[in-house]
Amino acid sequence: MSEHSTYTPGNPFSKWLDDRLPIIRFSKEHLLDYPTPKNLNYWWTFGAILVVMLVIQIVTGIILAMHYTPNIAMAFDSVELLRRDVNSGRVLQAAHAVGASMFFVAVYIHIFRGLFFGSYKSPREVLWILGVLLFVLMITTAFMGYVLPWGQMSFWAATVITNIIGAVPFVGESVLQLLRGGFAVGNPTLNRFFSLHYLLPFIIAAVVVLHIWALHVPGNNNPTGVDVKSTRDTVPFHPYITMKDLYAVVLFMIPFAWFVFFAPDILGHPDNYIMANSQVTPAHIVPEWYFLPFYAILRAVDFNILFIDSKLGGVIFFAGAIVVLFFVPWLDRSPVRSGLFRPLFKWFYALFVINFIGLAYLGAAPADGRVLGIDVPTFSKICTAYYFIYFLVILPILPRFETTRPLPASISENVLGKAHA
Repeated sequence: MSEHSTYTPGNPFSKWLDDRLPIIRFSKEHLLDYPTPKNLNYWWTFGAILVVMLVIQIVTGIILAMHYTPNIAMAFDSVELLRRDVNSGRVLQAAHAVGASMFFVAVYIHIFRGLFFGSYKSPREVLWILGVLLFVLMITTAFMGYVLPWGQMSFWAATVITNIIGAVPFVGESVLQLLRGGFAVGNPTLNRFFSLHYLLPFIIAAVVVLHIWALHVPGNNNPTGVDVKSTRDTVPFHPYITMKDLYAVVLFMIPFAWFVFFAPDILGHPDNYIMANSQVTPAHIVPEWYFLPFYAILRAVDFNILFIDSKLGGVIFFAGAIVVLFFVPWLDRSPVRSGLFRPLFKWFYALFVINFIGLAYLGAAPADGRVLGIDVPTFSKICTAYYFIYFLVILPILPRFETTRPLPASISENVLGKAHA
């Protein structure tokens, strides 16, 4: 995949610049002429969508920071003032808030696409690890951003989620006090979260550059999982892939714009439009929807495990649900990358997707509620168990029993419809 472009400077200035900073040559080789598998479908466009959403979040975030006051006495009012009195403030705030949700929609699709098509397998392990690291940074950034409006749900979600750090043996309490800036969520906490929320997107942008770099070393995976055999299997990134990505971005912007202009608050919790009050606890504390699957896992562990109490057990499973993603390249031992050629894997994968959506629903449900006649804690335990069984049992063991379908000889053969001849 390391094919160089035939860039030749067209004028003396271009040649002078190319000898000192070959940025134009680099752009042509790695952005325009970069050979890309010709069978990429629209599931591969979410990488470009995520880059666009990151830019939107950074630009709107910088502007919002100019009007935000990180003080517990004024934060809530500063957000309301921004929405009502600042020119285009309502649109900017809505674009940032809705953008966070749309960002996670795109990243979850991107992750599940990678899990199905085996984009984490050799030689793309580092690419996958950087992607999971980006996911962790996104979760951290979004959580801190959720606290900034200083509504009821912001305050109590911060209290509940930061409390889990205190369950870590030996260092938990010290780290908790350092994070909060005291013994309880208050003004130092808000200042810390605001500073980190402003800083982390730029770190995310830097890791995105590494992620793209790690992608360009082995090249793109593709729906068949077959390596590129010749130049017949590829097309230049521009205009073929750029136009497909642009079309997908435009389609993705339609629901994004609808939420921003017609329903900017529909994704938020009603209690978060009430100023934070440490003396009034909401009846049901829930984080934003994109945290719900992991929140359900945290709540599912309400029992002691040997010498580990339930609080620490919940933290271990909560952290483990994310940490296990780093090890997926070594847990899945199938020599076949793409799920398209793995009949048994498709069923377990489909159940995993349904299970993950179920965890999100259970995370939003009251702890004393019932789903399909089963109480929420029991259902949460079942879904949590399958989440870990999928990664730790099914992926390593399934290749021993699964008979995979024959792979096409090349990407071109698959594109020409000869894969099953």
